[in-house]
Amino acid sequence: MSSKSDKIDEILKKKQLTWYWLFRHTSVGKTTIYEIRNDTNKHVEFETMEKIADALDVSLDEFRTKK
Repeated sequence: MSSKSDKIDEILKKKQLTWYWLFRHTSVGKTTIYEIRNDTNKHVEFETMEKIADALDVSLDEFRTKK
């Protein structure tokens, strides 16, 4: 199973974007983005993932860990 940070990183690379771009294009705080990136925040709020998915123009299903 890949972590949220791995999946976000994969999408960012495909779209040739950076974590800094993600921070600038969401209203998610720097600390939260940092914690997600470093996989130290295991319980990311739904609203936060919604903002990230919207900024990346992907479905929230991209981040599902259980299928």
